[in-house]
Amino acid sequence: MRKRQNTVSSLLDGWNSPPNLVTYTRIALVIAFVVIDVMAGPWGANSVTMRWVAAVLFIVAASTDKLDGWMARTYDQVTELGKLMDPIADKLLIGATLVVASAFGEVYWWVTILMLVREIGITVMRFFVIDTGGRVIAASRAGKYKTLAQCVGLGLLLFPVWSLSPSSAGTPMWINVYYVVTFTVIYLSLILCLYSGGLYLYRVWRPASSDAATKA
Repeated sequence: MRKRQNTVSSLLDGWNSPPNLVTYTRIALVIAFVVIDVMAGPWGANSVTMRWVAAVLFIVAASTDKLDGWMARTYDQVTELGKLMDPIADKLLIGATLVVASAFGEVYWWVTILMLVREIGITVMRFFVIDTGGRVIAASRAGKYKTLAQCVGLGLLLFPVWSLSPSSAGTPMWINVYYVVTFTVIYLSLILCLYSGGLYLYRVWRPASSDAATKA
């Protein structure tokens, strides 16, 4: 019982540090973004202005990920709660964006489902590690690249570039190229998503002896 109390105490240490406050703000931005994105509607909808606003909110929310991480490292305020909440905030942003995009017919549901299964599974695993007295495992380099690719791909997807082309002129070649690049980045993020998920499971379940050898 004491071990669990110590674990909870360690997790809550520094809960009100500036980097963690930035993370909480990102979660609030995610909520605002989702509401506006849903109201804006899918490709070709009349609410082009709201779609631009949603895209900007997405970028601002995604950018704060680098801000809280930089603050935590620069001012030596890295906390267990921050290592837990930071990826959860990212997952909320990416997951909500994917679900709305699939509901609008802009991303295949199988892509969204695979990413959500990975993200939810890893999040549950993080809580399991904490509950059993382990320390939070920070995101790997592959996981960070995955998040970057997701943010870039979905950010490109959110921009209503179709509104920049006169309706009478047909679809310009540059818009077709734009969407090829967009979906290439999204599918790359899916590959990184599955790879980094497998890597996380390996880091959790590998034998203790192997773990000790790695740290030596």
